[in-house]
Amino acid sequence: MKAVRFDRFGGPDVLELVDLPDPHPGPGQVRIAVRAAGVNASDWKKRKGLMDEELPQTLGHEAAGTVDELGAGVTDVALGDRVFGFTRDGAAQAESAVLAHYAPIPAALGFAAAAALPAAVETATRALDQLGVTSGCTLLVNGASGTVGSAAVQLAVARGARVIGTASSANHDYLRSLGAEPVTYGDGLVERVRALAPDGVDLALDVAGSGVLPELIELTGRTPNVVTIADFEGAREYGVLFSRGDSGRALHVIGEIGDLIESGRFAVPAVQTFPLASVGEAHQEAEKGGGRRKLVLVVD
Repeated sequence: MKAVRFDRFGGPDVLELVDLPDPHPGPGQVRIAVRAAGVNASDWKKRKGLMDEELPQTLGHEAAGTVDELGAGVTDVALGDRVFGFTRDGAAQAESAVLAHYAPIPAALGFAAAAALPAAVETATRALDQLGVTSGCTLLVNGASGTVGSAAVQLAVARGARVIGTASSANHDYLRSLGAEPVTYGDGLVERVRALAPDGVDLALDVAGSGVLPELIELTGRTPNVVTIADFEGAREYGVLFSRGDSGRALHVIGEIGDLIESGRFAVPAVQTFPLASVGEAHQEAEKGGGRRKLVLVVD
């Protein structure tokens, strides 16, 4: 099978499509013929040597496709079923991939839209779980219009929380459509949030990593009421929890998100697709950052 791999660290030009042996599922796993695979910031960071030191490396942790081989004990899906989910080996950007955690693709979604979901909804749900977001609480999401931020907004609203989200003014209508009350980020954030919530907020999630942890702590009143997924150094400085996958993943959301989509309570982000062979172009776009689009590689 063809798979994305790099043998040295560097720019997008180090990415290659190489022939690798076909993978096979272990017990409880399924193999899919990949139709789409998500691209995340971790991909270009790994390519540049900012995260992992080993070489060579394959890429990709989320994919969607059709089941073409079942591992021992798998009875909840059949050959030919459309599924999406997570790999365990970081090799989703390929013609075949083994999914360790998977769920049926909602009927209304195509493969590219399904591949846009796993990383964003797991990251958002993990942070909401760690914060203890429940019905009746007020949550501030800093960086609410991106793929993870918008997922956090919608998942929190589905839990019954009141959500205030920071974004540029151009994205305020979008946040309102998701059920959030928008505020502009930048200087004066505390005052703008308190204009909406005079007593402050109960909890805060930092998705943007824009150096606002002190303000989030001030608004919530307590450091344990703030979680960041984007500001590692700030988390160390201010004693805030930095949410990361190796501290326990919220994989339960893979099986739950379909009901929210089908009931109209979760809108999938806009998707920008690239052919698998154009993975370098996808990396160039990913490094620009920002925006509401999810980048996805497609396999014909």
